[in-house]
Order: sequence, then structure tokens, then C-alpha cells
Amino acid sequence: MNFAAPFRFALDFALPPRCASCGAIVAGQGSFCVPCWSRLDFLAGPACAGCGLPFEQDQGEDARCAACLAQPPRHDGVRAAVAYGEVARALVLKLKHGRRIGMARIIGAHLSRIAPAEPKALLVPVPLHRWRIWRRGFNQSALVAQEVARRTGLELRTDLLERRKATPMLGGLGRLVRARTLRGAFAVPSEARPVLQGRSVLLVDDVYTSGATANGCAAALKRAGAAQVVVLCWARVLGSHVDDGAALGDGLD
Repeated sequence: MNFAAPFRFALDFALPPRCASCGAIVAGQGSFCVPCWSRLDFLAGPACAGCGLPFEQDQGEDARCAACLAQPPRHDGVRAAVAYGEVARALVLKLKHGRRIGMARIIGAHLSRIAPAEPKALLVPVPLHRWRIWRRGFNQSALVAQEVARRTGLELRTDLLERRKATPMLGGLGRLVRARTLRGAFAVPSEARPVLQGRSVLLVDDVYTSGATANGCAAALKRAGAAQVVVLCWARVLGSHVDDGAALGDGLD
């Protein structure tokens, strides 16, 4: 017998579950209303093996877009749950700037669904600089990674990657300028290097925009001995939304 059920019913009656995006009343906690759900563009089709850019037609498992052929990324692929859009952006803003940490559980649930089936992979969240953590009070990537770890059983390590350089917001900057701004920003502590030897890493964060942060993180992890680094994120920015995604700040920009 579920003794908590009456209390759950009373709580839902007094404070009914709300859509994670727009706030409309919905059937259960952590869900979306029908209109918001219909506006989520889930990325389940063929995509570039380098950056996760969707393809209109299946071009093979290892096919890469023109940008990745011209300049291969330092990471080994991108697993994104949805395309960046109005609803996806709403969750990220509520989490990062609205301090609605419950959004991390919703995002983490979707990331768990698309995480590669590698039981020995390490979950490593994109780190924040200590000044930003002091201001915000938490690292949203670490909160998301905690939920992925809880649901998948994968090992979460928040001590393997550091952000040693405070960087400005990257919105409006070109790809080369972003990469130059992030040069030397990430490092692996010397005591953490033995843990990474030959291991696969799932680099966790919220939004993938130009790939500058992902490349910086992947380069540091691979120099320290990681065998491969796959990006695991909530939303992948496409085309016209690049500047919008970068304006969110310190995610996978």
C-alpha cells in the first residue's frame, strides 16, 4: 500500500503540476503541456558524426558535414536531445538564470535516454569558473550530470576538469574569436590524470552552439589521457539560433 499517495494527491490539488516551459497545468511533475511538447524538435534522425548537425538524408554512420571535414572537432561527436528553440531555451534560462534547479532533473531525464551504452564511461560536466559559481551558487551542468548518473548508473566525476580562466559571455563573437577567447581556459589537475587513462568521457552540459567550449574541454581531457570525448547535451543550436545560444553564456558555446 502506498501511504504517500493521499499526501501526493493533496499536494497536487493545492499546487498542481505545471508545464516545465510555459507553466500551464499538466498531468504530472516534470512534464510538458501538449503545445510545448509539440514544439520540441527531438533530434533522432541522421546527423553529422562530428558535430551532430542534422542531415536531411542518411549519409552513413561516419558521414561529416562540410565544416567538420574542413576543421575536425577535438571531441568525438555530439549527442543532443533536442534542437535549440523556444521551449528548449525556456528550460535552460529557468535553470541557469531563474535558479529553477528542478529543470536539471527534466533535462537529465532526456539526456539519460540518449546517453551511449558504455557502462565504463565517465560523466564529466563542463566546469564553471569559481567566480561564476560564487555568483550563481551552482553549476547547472553538474546538476544535470547528477540526474544522468542517477538514472544510468554511470560514474560522475566533477574533479577531472577545471575552468582556470574566467571568460566573458561569447554572444555575438565569431567562431575563431570564441576559440581564441577560450584558449587555455580548461585543464585537468595532475592528480586526476590516472583516472582518465584510456577512458571514454561523456561531456555534459546544456547547449551546444559553435563547439568552442566543447573543443577546449575535449582537448584538455585527451591530453590527460582520455580515449574519447562525446558531448552529451540538452539542445543543439542550428543555423539562425547560433547567437541566441551563445548569449546564454557559459554552456557549450
